[in-house]
Amino acid sequence: MKTINNIEYLNCNPFDIPTFYNESKPQELFSELTVEYLDCLSKQINKNPRIRDFPDVATFSFFCRRGNILQLKQKYLRPDPTKIGRGIVFHIAPSNVPVNFAFSLVSGLLSGNTNIVRVSSKDFEQVNIISNAIKSLGEKSKFSEISNRIVLVRYDRNSDATREFSRYCDVRGIWGGDETINHIRKMPLKPRSFDITFSDRYSLSVINADAYLNSPNQKNISKDFYNDTFLFDQNACTSPHLIIWLGANENVTASKHIFWKALNEIVLKNYSVEPLTNINKLTNLYSQAIQMDQIKLDHKTDDSIWRINLNKLKNNIHYFKCGSGYFSEYHGKSLLELGPIINRKYQTLSYFGIEKDELNRFILDLKPNGIDRIVPIGRTLDFSLYWDSYNLIESLSRNIEII
Repeated sequence: MKTINNIEYLNCNPFDIPTFYNESKPQELFSELTVEYLDCLSKQINKNPRIRDFPDVATFSFFCRRGNILQLKQKYLRPDPTKIGRGIVFHIAPSNVPVNFAFSLVSGLLSGNTNIVRVSSKDFEQVNIISNAIKSLGEKSKFSEISNRIVLVRYDRNSDATREFSRYCDVRGIWGGDETINHIRKMPLKPRSFDITFSDRYSLSVINADAYLNSPNQKNISKDFYNDTFLFDQNACTSPHLIIWLGANENVTASKHIFWKALNEIVLKNYSVEPLTNINKLTNLYSQAIQMDQIKLDHKTDDSIWRINLNKLKNNIHYFKCGSGYFSEYHGKSLLELGPIINRKYQTLSYFGIEKDELNRFILDLKPNGIDRIVPIGRTLDFSLYWDSYNLIESLSRNIEII
């Protein structure tokens, strides 16, 4: 039996990797049993009273409901051509977003694959809640077929597990920073296997101040923005770091005052600042001041929110991505001013007060190399089977041509 050092199996017993590879078979996409399993997983997670403390777990549970999965099936599954899974997908989840591993797993199950999932090596309670629910369902014979297609593992960098799992997988999904991706890519795959990579990205928000001042839901907008940013200390690739304000000067000034005041009230109630984060913010500010023209610390509230005012946009702004409440702000005249700065590192643009037709025109006129998602503020963390321009169902399955 091929053993791997320093590895913890969260929902199953250790196994012989070559045998596991030979016995794993592709399955149909969006099978009824998979849909039923995910619905039961949702219900199992909801039994845990601690779910109230973790909105990201609640969001995942909501995603797995039968009604939602059936909507996804209708959207992503075409009757022709014949499609089945690719075989074994090895998911390498990021260390700083606890529930990412679960969404990645679901994409692998729905696309008909067996899944080996490396969860974060950090001890997140969210991971424990979901993995325990998966382990509990594994005890039900009704779902043995699905449970046998799920392997959750945890290990540190000293383990040779990544190298060994890579040798036998059909697809390797790598969620992480550029350095992590480049390191793992050096580990060989089988000749027909391939990587899907989700690298470190940069995200921004655009707020139309004219519309904001007329909105009856100003506090909710700040709450939604809080969820997009502070839930993961701005570590998620979807979390905005640059805020673009559009509108008349007086409206932008008034909107900033209302927006940031409401956000600060939410932060004070729900978020605690670690001393080290402020050192990181200060270091980042000095670096940004050296490399960018005429910036200033426009406002700093209780060490939790730092706002850096920009006189102009420069194409190196993404280098000053920090975290824990560090935001650069710019007052622009139109969305087209984003053109010079948007590169392949940009992932999500969140917005308020902008019509979808205007967003469509912006993309078609600008044709940017970056930006893969445009979503309302408050929905940046919503998982989609389209991610980083990948159609995950298409990427993780294969077409069988029948003539």
